[in-house]
Amino acid sequence: MKLFCRKYGNGPPLVILHGLYGSSDNWVTIAKILGESFTVYLPDQRNHGQSPHSDVHDYDSMRDDLFEMANDLNLRKFFLTGHSMGGKTAISFAIKWPEMLNGLLIADISPFTYESSKLAAYTQNLVILNAILSVDLNKISTRSDAEMFLREKISSEKERNLILKNLQRNTNNSFSWKLNASSLLTNLDKIMEGIKRQTDFNQQITGFPVLFLRGSNSDYICTDDIRDILHVFPAAEIITVEGAGHWIQVDRPDEVIKNIKNLLG
Repeated sequence: MKLFCRKYGNGPPLVILHGLYGSSDNWVTIAKILGESFTVYLPDQRNHGQSPHSDVHDYDSMRDDLFEMANDLNLRKFFLTGHSMGGKTAISFAIKWPEMLNGLLIADISPFTYESSKLAAYTQNLVILNAILSVDLNKISTRSDAEMFLREKISSEKERNLILKNLQRNTNNSFSWKLNASSLLTNLDKIMEGIKRQTDFNQQITGFPVLFLRGSNSDYICTDDIRDILHVFPAAEIITVEGAGHWIQVDRPDEVIKNIKNLLG
């Protein structure tokens, strides 16, 4: 699949992958700062932003989308950063093509599927996707109308604002969603999946620096995950970002920029 991609700056190449419900737009401010020293590529993953929609949405397909984009851009070796769903795409890519990476930064996502948190995350995303699909766009005349409707179903203002970034006004003054919520809902089980844990996963990924950022107010990377992360990435450094929740790039963009620069440096 040919992904839509933004490009900023000049220098060593860095690809940043957004998370679920996000898009390349979410990383533009950070990309412009990093673009002072690096060439930053911001793709929209499938079923998000300006990239094509598909009934298929899993980490193998998103990994292959990234590989196709890298080949089209002639990126033989690059740095890779991914947040949340984008982090799992990046991990899948690192496992398949480690020789193509100079470094890897994963922002607030565990590589693994663990049942205790999977249920909570699954339920949360089920509510969000059903809320998006239940909005009657024919009755929406302003973005505020959509926000008022979502407020009844999604209590978090941060989550609502993230979702509303996907609402676009068409040339005929109607509204539509940029993200393919129906496909995301159908494939939600696959989005929640991860790689197998230590007892079943025998491959170790080495040869480049690896950073995992975890928000101090987030439970997406729990303490029990760290041992298994180090089994897959023996040289990984796990850094806790104080005062950040799951959307670290929103809560503490300074820390994200600092750690990406450290990785690329």
